[in-house]
Amino acid sequence: MKAIMDFERITSPLHPMYGKARELYQQSFPFHEQREEASQAAILRYGDYHLEIIRDEERFLGLAGYWEGPGYIYIEHFCIQPEMRGMHHGEKALSLLKKGGRTLILEIDPPVDAVSIRRKGFYERCGFKENPYRHIHPPYHRGYSGHELMVMSSPCPIPQAMYDAFSSQLRDRIMDHAFA
Repeated sequence: MKAIMDFERITSPLHPMYGKARELYQQSFPFHEQREEASQAAILRYGDYHLEIIRDEERFLGLAGYWEGPGYIYIEHFCIQPEMRGMHHGEKALSLLKKGGRTLILEIDPPVDAVSIRRKGFYERCGFKENPYRHIHPPYHRGYSGHELMVMSSPCPIPQAMYDAFSSQLRDRIMDHAFA
C-alpha cells in the first residue's frame, strides 16, 4: 500500500512538530534567507500564512511556508529532509499545492553554480517557468541588504500586474514583521 502524502498546518510554536520544522528550516536555508525566530512565531497566527509540515503517514518529509495572495500562492520557504531528497517527495508536495488551481510563485537564487542550476532544473521539471522581472527580496535581518532572486511561477509566467501585486504583498505584508 502506498503512503499518502499530506500537509499539517502549524499555527503555534507550541505545536509538537514546530521544533523539528525549525531545525530543518535552519539547515536548509542560509542565515540571510531565514526569518528570525520571533518573526516566524508572529506570522503563524496570520490567516494568509501557512507553515505546513509535509508528511506521508507519520513520517516528517519536509515543510512549506507559503502565503495566499489574490489569485496566487507565494511559496516563501520549501524544503525536504536531506535524506529524503531525490525520491520525488518535493514534486508530490508541489503537486498538492497546485491542486487549488491558483498560480504558484517562488524565488530561487540565480542559476550561477551547480547547486542553483540543479535547483532551477528541479522547479522546471515541476512545471515552473522563469519570469523576466528583476527582483530584489527584502532583508530578513537588520544590517543586511536585500538580495537578488529569480521569480519562477507555475503553470506559466505571470503577467506584470500579478508580479506587481506579489511584489507589493511581499514588501508591505509578508516582510512586515521580518525583524524581531
